[in-house]
Amino acid sequence: MWSRLPVKEKKLMDVKLGELPGWILMRDFTPRGIAGAFQRGYYRYYNKYVNVKKGSVAGISMVLAAYVLFNYCRCYKELKHERLRKYH
Repeated sequence: MWSRLPVKEKKLMDVKLGELPGWILMRDFTPRGIAGAFQRGYYRYYNKYVNVKKGSVAGISMVLAAYVLFNYCRCYKELKHERLRKYH
């Protein structure tokens, strides 16, 4: 299915593999553009999982899981060192 949208206006999932380098080069990598991307991502997440009529713990639990994973990745070097140490 062929899309008439310009490459710049396509979402990442709609970009074909051959169009990917051109799509990446058209992105706004200024501090304002990066902040805008994070803001759009936050509002999209908030409206999808937190700001709903019938909510659950799914939205908050995903944030907690990401926090735990991030801290584990950050401390992996020290944890690996502790794991290999022999205790007598």
